[in-house]
Amino acid sequence: MVEKVKKVIEELRPFLQGDGGDIEFVSFDEKTGEVKVKLTGACSGCPMATVTLKQGVEARLMEELPEVKLVTAV
Repeated sequence: MVEKVKKVIEELRPFLQGDGGDIEFVSFDEKTGEVKVKLTGACSGCPMATVTLKQGVEARLMEELPEVKLVTAV
């Protein structure tokens, strides 16, 4: 499952990098379905980071992997 999550995150990285940011996979909790990621670069202080995380990253992961229930930035 971790490899599937990482694959989706890798597909999303170019979009974030295009705006000067980036994303790194931190962990996946199979019991809760929570994915933890680290937003870096321009994303780390951007006011739109929450929107990007929820409407972009979380939505895409949940769409592709029903096991994912939540994405949290750490």
